[in-house]
Amino acid sequence: MKILNIKVMRGPNYWSGYRKNLIVLKLDIEKLEDHPTNTIEGFADRLQALLPSLYTHRCSLNREGGFFDRVRAGTWMGHVIEHIALELQCLAGMEAGFGRTRSTKNRGVYKVVFSYVIEDAGIYAARAAVRLVEELLNNETAIQLEEIISDLKDIYRRQRFGPSTQSIIDEAERRNIPWRKLDHGSLILLGQGCNQKMVRATEVCTTSSIAIDIAQNKERTKKILAKAFVPVPRGELVYTVEDLYESIENIGFPLVVKPLDGNHGRGITTGIKSIEEAVNAFKLASHISEDVIIEQHIDGNDYRFLVINFKLVAVAKRTPAMVMGDGVSTIQQLIDETNADPKRGYGHESILTKIEVDDITIKRLIHQHLTLDSILPIGEMFFLKDTSNLSTGGTATDVTHLVHPQNRFMAERIARLINLDICGIDVVAKDINIPLNENTGAVVEVNAGPGFRMHLSPSKGLARNVAAPVIDMLYPNNAPSRIPIVAVTGTNGKTTTTRLIAHLASAAGHNVGYTTTDGIYINNTPVYYGDCSGPESAATILRDPIVDFAVLECARGGILRTGLGFDHCNVSIVTNITEDHLGIDDIETVDDLAKVKLVVPASTFKDGYAILNADDDLVYAMKDKVDCNVALFSLNPDNERIKTHCANGGLTAFIEKDYFTICDGEWKTRIAKIKEVPLTFSGTAECMVKNILPAILAAYVTKIDKDSICKSLNAFVPSPQFTPGRMNIFKLNKCTVMVDYAHNEDGFKELKKYVDHVEAPVKTGIIAATGDRREKDIRNVGYYAASMFDEIIIRHDKDNRGTPNEVLTRLLEEGISMVNSDLPITVISDEFEAVQYAIDHAKQDAFIVALTDEVIKVIDFLTRLQEYESGVSNLASVNK
Repeated sequence: MKILNIKVMRGPNYWSGYRKNLIVLKLDIEKLEDHPTNTIEGFADRLQALLPSLYTHRCSLNREGGFFDRVRAGTWMGHVIEHIALELQCLAGMEAGFGRTRSTKNRGVYKVVFSYVIEDAGIYAARAAVRLVEELLNNETAIQLEEIISDLKDIYRRQRFGPSTQSIIDEAERRNIPWRKLDHGSLILLGQGCNQKMVRATEVCTTSSIAIDIAQNKERTKKILAKAFVPVPRGELVYTVEDLYESIENIGFPLVVKPLDGNHGRGITTGIKSIEEAVNAFKLASHISEDVIIEQHIDGNDYRFLVINFKLVAVAKRTPAMVMGDGVSTIQQLIDETNADPKRGYGHESILTKIEVDDITIKRLIHQHLTLDSILPIGEMFFLKDTSNLSTGGTATDVTHLVHPQNRFMAERIARLINLDICGIDVVAKDINIPLNENTGAVVEVNAGPGFRMHLSPSKGLARNVAAPVIDMLYPNNAPSRIPIVAVTGTNGKTTTTRLIAHLASAAGHNVGYTTTDGIYINNTPVYYGDCSGPESAATILRDPIVDFAVLECARGGILRTGLGFDHCNVSIVTNITEDHLGIDDIETVDDLAKVKLVVPASTFKDGYAILNADDDLVYAMKDKVDCNVALFSLNPDNERIKTHCANGGLTAFIEKDYFTICDGEWKTRIAKIKEVPLTFSGTAECMVKNILPAILAAYVTKIDKDSICKSLNAFVPSPQFTPGRMNIFKLNKCTVMVDYAHNEDGFKELKKYVDHVEAPVKTGIIAATGDRREKDIRNVGYYAASMFDEIIIRHDKDNRGTPNEVLTRLLEEGISMVNSDLPITVISDEFEAVQYAIDHAKQDAFIVALTDEVIKVIDFLTRLQEYESGVSNLASVNK
């Protein structure tokens, strides 16, 4: 077997619209195509022996054991690999349950699709599943299944979010707040555009950096609290052992020694009763921080008060890591038994943390004249750590309901004194049900970025959803977390439609971000030039903090490569579906292509609108496959589909009496006269009329008023500024040059409708073919070019996508000869040389159509040439 490629879906996609996280493994099973599983002796038995847990996979038979029944009855290896990849992830603790396997046009080649939790784990599982099947086929006996599971667990452990971050993500998802990961750690972005909020673990964008700095300096914190008459332990900052001796004289035993800016209980020693212990504790703390605090030891229980948005939300009583004797087991055996609890993991990955034997543990054992081999009497407890932190193996009990109102007030006041909006306050007290004062306890620390784990999943007591008040703070009163998204797809017209909608929204007062095949733009300022019609570019717009309205072009390639760059849109548009890019990425027919494009309208919110072309059968059929409002557009007001939709109270746009017209149920609104809208070229550019109809519908459903739409249409002049590479006209002294991006059969048909209206003695076309298209598609480009031009210049794209230039030229010439074998043809590979040649050799008043690949550069050249001819610049500026 051979892995041909692995793709990772991160958004709504071709394989499953609502499942974002999918691995798509393209696999050639080679000779195994002739050998389904029932023909391979012993395969099913070996597979069941290796992975008996596959018995729970129901498969299409929808019952336990169904998968193995399928294997014994006969299925193909792609199907087997799908189930193994899913089960490997499950065995490593990642619940992945969706899968499907589909054949392609190539015999023996399959698309194996399955869900993942962690991207790298999904990719690893894909490769491991193929390897396991090969080993089973070879009847190998030393299959390293445990090693594979261990590797997957390690990936999961390293890359999964900690409990605090995950709780915030879960709460955001419950509220339909979108989120994305920004780094390899715990930095995440909630919301979109101007409504975004940044979160890292339990520090959020609203958290004061000064407050964090104060909390990290324990001495400074203590002084602020003491001055506010909050009970804190007496203590001093020490730098040397000599300072330590002096402080011991001032404070007396018992003592606590801790680093000035430590966290998670690192370097803290409590209950110190001798000089020797104090010196050792000082050395330990010095490893964490150059500055060390020595303070009075407070007797009592250890409590963590959690304050969010200056309100107390949870209190936990913490107990240090400990074991209880059974009269038989050694202390080490008791630790191992405790660590065997499935709730315990490494670091912050689980509800509880495994207990590690460290210097503190050994010190405590020596102090009690014990070793790890000692056996504790039945019922005797031994505390393994000085501190109660969960990160060192401690446990927590929820006691929120026991807090005295005065202690609640004190905690909230402390948060305000430090100005820390998410605040963990450590209190030592005998009883939190009585007011805290210097006789009953003290506040020993204030922590920025406190862990939520002890409150989310306490060992005892009520679990508290402490992530909810975080989201309430970031998005008070259900404030919007999203921005309006208009997503545009189809075969032709996407870019112009996208640009026009962005223009309409911008004129209405929005800060608009949009993406096209030309680039990424924010408030009409280019951020990046290039083909930006994929998910990464969409993410750039949705990540920008000034954008409050997004218009995103969604091309076939990005959808197939990784899915959409957003989970839902408010408005979707499908301009048309025609033959283009067929034979690429296993999309063989226009029906396949329609299914790819359907991903966009299928992602529309239920209360949003899918705007569909009623003149296109494939697009119109999508109305029955979406779960949202549908608006239709057509060139023809007598289109029965339009009439029926209007009769049913639906929303439509069409041309009536030479006006762009919107019909909402029975009410018609005339927007603008076609010939008065510059983009229509006085009504001669039918392709532009088709682009305007869905754009005005998008504006209408996003509450842009009619007057604004009309004014904006009149201001949207077809030009390099508004529509680069889309019917841009440059009038030169000798000829007129039109720059356009038509590149497929339907695009050429639309272009011909316009060129036929042009009066010129000679019409010259500069054409090219895209190398990854089918041969018949390339011939058709030549065919339609020959039907509208008097002479043709063939050029070549810089990236021929695997097809030699000579082959592209031959196929274009074959198409041209089908119309006119005597048509003059010149071959000039370089795009700029081809344009320059056409201009230099043009007859007076000739009309040249340059179908370009490097749109911006060609436009820039023609602009400089036009300026030179009009006397604005010199010749040097043209040639620079």
